[in-house]
Amino acid sequence: MPLILNWLLRLLPTNPICLRIVKNGSRRSRQLMIRGGFLGALILASFLILIFKAAPSGDALSLRALASVGATIFTWVSVLEILLVCLLTPVFMAGAISHESNPRTWDILLTTPLNSLQIVLGNLFGRWFFVFALLLSTLPLFMILRFFGGVPSTSIIGGFLIAAMTSLFVASVAITLSVTRLGGRKAVFSFYVAIVVLIFATWAFDNQMRTPVPGTSGATWTTVFTPLNPFLALEVLLSSRTYMPHDGVESGWLTRLWLGSPVATFNWLCALSSITMIAFSTICVRVLARNGGTETMLRRLVGLPPPEAVQRDPQPVGRNAVAWREARRGAGGLSERLARWSFAGFAIAATVVLLGMHQNGAMSLGGLRDSLGFLLLGEISLITLVAVNLSATAVSREREDGSLDIILTTPIQPGPYLRGKHRGLIRYLLPMILVPIASLLLVLLYEAFGGFGTQTTKPVAMASGTTVEIPLFQWQSAVAFTLMFIPFIGCCVMIGLLWSIRSRGTIGSIVAAVLIIGSLMGLLSMCTGLVIGSIPIFAAASPVNLILAGLDPTGWMPGALGSGGTLSSIGLWILGSGVLACGAYTFLAVVLHRHMARTFMMTVRQLAGTT
Repeated sequence: MPLILNWLLRLLPTNPICLRIVKNGSRRSRQLMIRGGFLGALILASFLILIFKAAPSGDALSLRALASVGATIFTWVSVLEILLVCLLTPVFMAGAISHESNPRTWDILLTTPLNSLQIVLGNLFGRWFFVFALLLSTLPLFMILRFFGGVPSTSIIGGFLIAAMTSLFVASVAITLSVTRLGGRKAVFSFYVAIVVLIFATWAFDNQMRTPVPGTSGATWTTVFTPLNPFLALEVLLSSRTYMPHDGVESGWLTRLWLGSPVATFNWLCALSSITMIAFSTICVRVLARNGGTETMLRRLVGLPPPEAVQRDPQPVGRNAVAWREARRGAGGLSERLARWSFAGFAIAATVVLLGMHQNGAMSLGGLRDSLGFLLLGEISLITLVAVNLSATAVSREREDGSLDIILTTPIQPGPYLRGKHRGLIRYLLPMILVPIASLLLVLLYEAFGGFGTQTTKPVAMASGTTVEIPLFQWQSAVAFTLMFIPFIGCCVMIGLLWSIRSRGTIGSIVAAVLIIGSLMGLLSMCTGLVIGSIPIFAAASPVNLILAGLDPTGWMPGALGSGGTLSSIGLWILGSGVLACGAYTFLAVVLHRHMARTFMMTVRQLAGTT
């Protein structure tokens, strides 16, 4: 065999690292459960959409109606597919990230005959293979939708490429974090935070920069942010008549490609970025190995001292040492304190800027509503992810470093231990939890002062013939959100603690907690969103639906308003739902605490000695 051909084959097809990862991963039941759950979620979504779209007609669907239903199913399933890819790619890449916490793995690999490129490509494509297999498994489902009509093959291929390039980019980031020792055990959490920030930020900026297309009814041009968001690129692909790429741009080739072909630009950006990160990782593999893998790239560049050199003055502990320890977990790290307060400052400043732009006439009332929605939902998502990350590593981190064994030799009981964990984490998260509440308070104050001379209400004509003055944000929804948000985060912390106890390591606990809480929150928001239109008592079951209903009650509760209800009466229902949600989440947290306290010792003994 020619040497060049043998070299190329050793890069991927016969790469021993890639073959080992694929072979071992294919035998694990978790991989099978994830693949089955992925396909099951897509099939279930298709089935539900088909029922809700076809059932109201009562008669046999015509070919045109069937084609419309097929197009709707393909649109929602494609969006769900990309969302699941963003959530599941870090799951499959977690093994590569965890290598950073054990740098000896890289030292052993560097003693083998494999070169740096083979090591990087083997780790990358060995784990990305499982994500790519998930995407391939969805093609038969999309091909079935073609029998309905309304789904062209170009849309199927384009959606598949967007999802594949998104997963490849995220996988390349994971390998880069693993090789450069920048991510460590927090890299999985950083993945989710980066995904949320990127999606919400680009979507919000794109929504503000859209301009109408002359000669059309409601169509808008794409913006410079469209190729930076997979969901925006998918919107161009699926709704090209309402979200249109620029035609006839006479600038340079890059501008024509960026504005005229945003889908192709997104795919090329992901591919080129992945190639760049692979090349950078290949260089860093052996450069960082000279230091034995004990020093990160960041500390080497800026000359920071090792983490163990950081010292702090003694602090008063209080009655519960576990609660003090969790609440003061960031007291010795400048980066963690800076991140928390920077988040709070940026969110409050963004709210003030948006209100100022509306008061100066630079933003319409509808644009202000949309921007506040993006900002508040982004804050809720980030706070939830931070709570899940901290709680999911609260116990598993101590199991990994051996401190849990020392704690178990003390007289502290499981109940006070778990209560201290929960209370300390809530104290630590409290400045972040108060951020969306403070943002809503600023909005209500702006509304109470009449927008300082600008319009803060919008008249909306209902189907019954009445006209309803819709405020910028319902104060009842803000009060209900204030009542239920802290118990909601407390319940998320309890779920994270539950999986932190049951997991052997931090990577597994983070992945499991994020998937479970994300799935529960998504299902709860979707199910309650279908019924709050006529039954507002379920509005506060999810903070997402509560924010959306407060911003646009006519859009999210048309049945309640159309049946003779007023905003005041609906507001009372929303206040009641906030009280019920507060009690429900508090009760669930208490039940979980008692369950964990009762089974704590048995679970800890079962996992004793495992990492």
